[in-house]
Amino acid sequence: MIEKYYIDAAIWRDLHENRSDRFRPLGDWAFELFKKIRKDKGKILYSNLIVDELSIAYEKETIKNLFDDISELLEKVEIKKGQVMEAKKLSKKFKIPFGDALHGILARDNNAIMVTRDHHFEELQDMINVKKPEELI
Repeated sequence: MIEKYYIDAAIWRDLHENRSDRFRPLGDWAFELFKKIRKDKGKILYSNLIVDELSIAYEKETIKNLFDDISELLEKVEIKKGQVMEAKKLSKKFKIPFGDALHGILARDNNAIMVTRDHHFEELQDMINVKKPEELI
């Protein structure tokens, strides 16, 4: 079975900017995860919401180049009205950002691992499989 990963925008930024914090090589871990997904012939899911979030930090051309580098791994998922409605409810219930709730629903509905280090997703662990890049490499 092909493993699917829904990658949070922050992980994409870790990869592109080779980011690190005081103690951790976040960019290296993101790179190793993408390398593993390629080796294992997995799929990276993304949505318009991911593109919108990346657009805050990057020009369209930068995002296109980032995606072109791994185009064979990418699979776009569509956002449905029912998912938006559910995300609004989850956002209110758990007091988390709407976008995070929607990302979680998209990961769940597409049987994907939600790859993030955002603590908001801890609220959704009963409904989705949440992992950090370093937990998967």
